[in-house]
Order: sequence, then structure tokens, then C-alpha cells
Amino acid sequence: MSPFILTLLYFIAAVAIVVIGLIIFELVTTKYKDWEEINKGNPAVALSIGGKIIGICIILAFSIYTNDSILTTMIWGGYGVLLQLVAYYLFDFLTRKFSVEMELKNGNISVGIVSICVSIGLAFVVGASIT
Repeated sequence: MSPFILTLLYFIAAVAIVVIGLIIFELVTTKYKDWEEINKGNPAVALSIGGKIIGICIILAFSIYTNDSILTTMIWGGYGVLLQLVAYYLFDFLTRKFSVEMELKNGNISVGIVSICVSIGLAFVVGASIT
């Protein structure tokens, strides 16, 4: 297959996985709606969602580097979305003195920064494990 066509197919697959991931994240946040908060200018939520997007893309990139099919990359991408959800819940669980979701809703940039770091950091760990 032509590298141009293959790149286009990987691009389409990656966009689909990221969009599905964002829909899932929108459904699991109950105290606010991600895109409404971003539209209002909430930087903490923007950082958190941005971290999830980058995290999923990092996992997809590692998968593309090490696998030979779009289907395998999509499976890893789906698994990456699942693990990003687990990371979010672990982050919330480990911060028992406050609710991550409420702090993000309230625009706490510090929590947004830690959230992006958790998403990106764990994406590198998951990505490296694919190889």
C-alpha cells in the first residue's frame, strides 16, 4: 500500500480513537461538561482534556511504530483510552482531600497541570510497554 494512503488511514483511525475517547471522558465527568467549560475559558479543564488527547496520541504513536496493522493500532488506541480513564480515577482516588473533578470545574490550574502530567506520563509508560 502506498505510504500516503497508509498515513491517511492511520490518521483517520487516530482521529476516530481520540474522538471516541473524548466522548467517553465527556460521559464520565458528572460535575461539568468538558467542552462547555473549555468554551467558558476554564484553563484547568482545557489542560486536563489536552493531556488526555496527547496521552492517547502518544500511545497511538508507539503502536504505529511497533505494529504492522491499522487494526492493531486501533486496539492499542482503545486500550489507551481505557488506561487513561483508569489513570484519571487513580488520580482522583489518591487525592482524597479534594475532588479532582470539582477542582477542575472551579478552574484550579494546579490540578489541571497535575492532570496533564499524569495523562502524558502514564501514556509514555503504556507506549513503551507496547514495544
